[in-house]
Amino acid sequence: MKQEIRDNLLAALAEGRDPWPGILGFEDTVLPQLERALIAGHDVVLLGERGQGKTRLLRALAGLLDEWTPVIEGSELGEHPYSPITPESIRRTADSGDDLPIVWRHRSERYTEKLATPDTSVADLVGDIDPVKVAEGRSLGDPETIAYGLIPRAHRGIVAINELPDLAERIQVAMLNVMEERDIQVRGYTLRLPLDVLVVASANPEDYTNRGRIITPLKDRFGAEIRTHYPLELDAEVGVIKQEAQLSAEVPEYLLAVLARFARYLRESRSIDQRSGVSARFAIAAAETVAAAARHRSALLGEEDPVARVVDLATIIDVLRGKLEFETGEEGREQAVLEHLLRRATADTAQRLLGGIDVGPLVVAIENGSAITTGERVSAREVLAAVPEVPAIAEIQTRLGATTDGQRAAAVELALEALYLAKRIDKESGEGETVYG
Repeated sequence: MKQEIRDNLLAALAEGRDPWPGILGFEDTVLPQLERALIAGHDVVLLGERGQGKTRLLRALAGLLDEWTPVIEGSELGEHPYSPITPESIRRTADSGDDLPIVWRHRSERYTEKLATPDTSVADLVGDIDPVKVAEGRSLGDPETIAYGLIPRAHRGIVAINELPDLAERIQVAMLNVMEERDIQVRGYTLRLPLDVLVVASANPEDYTNRGRIITPLKDRFGAEIRTHYPLELDAEVGVIKQEAQLSAEVPEYLLAVLARFARYLRESRSIDQRSGVSARFAIAAAETVAAAARHRSALLGEEDPVARVVDLATIIDVLRGKLEFETGEEGREQAVLEHLLRRATADTAQRLLGGIDVGPLVVAIENGSAITTGERVSAREVLAAVPEVPAIAEIQTRLGATTDGQRAAAVELALEALYLAKRIDKESGEGETVYG
């Protein structure tokens, strides 16, 4: 089976096909290491903080299996008709010969995943004596009395164990023979099964979780330990958000960039406990929340094509604060920390996108009384109606690719927020309403 993965991976690389569709941000770091481990035929453990895409990457391994493969019909372990390994399948193969019935199994059925929990038992992973079969008259030493666990049932496939350190140490010990000798031991009986299985696992760094650890002998059984990471480039982070977020309204790409930058600044902040990390799910949930705020406004005001605006960014602070772990001593400052970093992300994004535009006439017009009101209950048309007619507005909207009323209002809000953060105009925020002027 490892040869099958090796051949399919090498073929994909030789043909220039992407073996990892949907995996972003690991192209030059994690994926080359994983590819070398698979070519070497190693079992693999992925080590990294939460929300780095470990589980998604493990699931992508199924794409390297043959799309369809024959198995003996009714066999517990999905054995190949040419290579039966259980006593029953060996007997059926000998009795039926070329008439042995087979079925075809899709590669998606050859990937088995288990979330490790403290109550996971040896029976769950390896197997146990089936009392029903014993009651039928079979002896305890009969291999056919065994009810197989997840790992033997993953024969000729991939078994993935998420959060491996959460397994009790005695359960990890039970995996040692499976990992090295490829046989299983059940209640003192050793059953020699030439299991053909790729064992992969994910784990958080040991200094993060206090729930357990990977025992040293089991670590030694894994041929490769690969560290994952959060996206190194902003574009990759934005790509992850666009790929994963289920948006109920349009969110302009520059607002996605603000959210991606916000997540990155949180990961750099001394106020955040970096051992627990800032998951990619944080930015994804933030994008979905901002989209929901725009959709909520459209329902209240009867707008047909809702577009998220800068005013919607404030909605993520209260909703998502619970997804973060703050350092000791930051009690009471959580709101201020998040607001500061969100303002910084907004200002930096606007500077990169709108730098070089002459906004002087816009600032003068606003100072001379052309205040602009926005908020949850202010429609895009109302925002645009209050905008002074200066050349900078059209240039801002063009640079941000704004064509509809919603997009143009969102572009204007980004520019206004940037001017406020640069201390060139004032801003007053009240209940559901923000006034730039």
